Amino acid sequence: MGVELKRKRELWRAEDSVEELAQLARTAGIEVLGSTIQRLQAPNSATFVGSGKVEELRAWGRELEYDVLLFDDELRPRQQRNLEQELDVKVVDRTALILDIFARHARTKEGRLQVELAQYEYRLPRLTRMWTHLSRQGVGGVGLRGPGETQLESDRREIGRRIASLKKQLEDVRVHRRQYRNRRKKAGVPVVAIVGYTNAGKSTLLNALSGADVLVEDKLFATLDPTTRRVTLPDGRPVLFTDTVGFIHKLPTQLVASFRATLEEINEADLLLHILDITHPNVEEQSATVERVLRELGAHNKPVVTALNKIDLLENGSFEEGEEEVGEEPPEEGDVIERVLETMVAYPNCVAISAEERIGLEQLLQRVQEVLWEGFRSVMVVLPYSNDGLLSLFHQQGLVDREEYSERGVTVEGRVPDRLIHRFEPYLVQSTD
Repeated sequence: MGVELKRKRELWRAEDSVEELAQLARTAGIEVLGSTIQRLQAPNSATFVGSGKVEELRAWGRELEYDVLLFDDELRPRQQRNLEQELDVKVVDRTALILDIFARHARTKEGRLQVELAQYEYRLPRLTRMWTHLSRQGVGGVGLRGPGETQLESDRREIGRRIASLKKQLEDVRVHRRQYRNRRKKAGVPVVAIVGYTNAGKSTLLNALSGADVLVEDKLFATLDPTTRRVTLPDGRPVLFTDTVGFIHKLPTQLVASFRATLEEINEADLLLHILDITHPNVEEQSATVERVLRELGAHNKPVVTALNKIDLLENGSFEEGEEEVGEEPPEEGDVIERVLETMVAYPNCVAISAEERIGLEQLLQRVQEVLWEGFRSVMVVLPYSNDGLLSLFHQQGLVDREEYSERGVTVEGRVPDRLIHRFEPYLVQSTD
């Protein structure tokens, strides 16, 4: 069930958003029997949709005998309860569905903690008499996976204590990650965070670049836990690539908050590698969604390299299976090239690739190398022992090639960001740029 608000201008068409909801449903193991959209001036305070649509959904229930109604928007607890009582089926909104998928795919302890926290915070205001009218049907599964029904029936105070415990554990994770990042910075290895819409090919790209064995499936949110691998750039320097959680339209706020420790990897990265599925009909909307989330995270000012992925499918003269209209001719080769070129012009530092077929990966690494070193200057400095803060700054913000201790101080060769060069000028021996 999708809703288009006439007074609110959305980037995504309601039809496209509902189709993505159907993909999420299939990822969660739900058989989709049908979909519908209602256009409203404003949501109904009691049921979100109008009374006529509620009656239509009730008629569908008699005809299709569906047992779960998926809503493309987040419902208020009251709206959800009213719909369940009116329709006598389980009602699950997009947020609960995404949380369910995350619960399925979280494999590390950190991932499970983050999902559990997000689920509890989502469910806390929905505890009161929620789903009790459905207990005789034994309807379970989607939207209930993770903490489980026994916790949902628990006292609010107990849930609150559990949330506090989870936040404490995740804060410990943040501290551990921060220590790891500090050690990584001292080693002078730059970090590239792979960002993008879910199922754009981030894990496939990481596997292709590093020989990693990250799970790859043609499903939304097939991988959830971040993975970091070392890759050698064309100039021989090492760099760390981190595969981050995929973004999605209407990403639940609970997830952004709960996954703060993981998403900090994006904020701490030296460069963002934004991967786009060039074959997807909503590639522009997906890109805008990723950019919006990056702005929310405060990472929108970082240098970016864009990879247009899956060009092998375009070169074969067809888009993804099921994307073509009946009777529609496949795109001509010239149209395909024109589409790729137009997209490349729209994005800075853009490279067309196929992670699956390993096409364009050398050019991609070359571009990453160029952009990574653009804002750095090669220097040699002799830092006095009395100013150990500058040595720490060089390690944290720069890239150290050589470090030598003598009576004069610490001689350091490497690269530092242009914005910090004034801090090292008094101790400059030579600048090679």
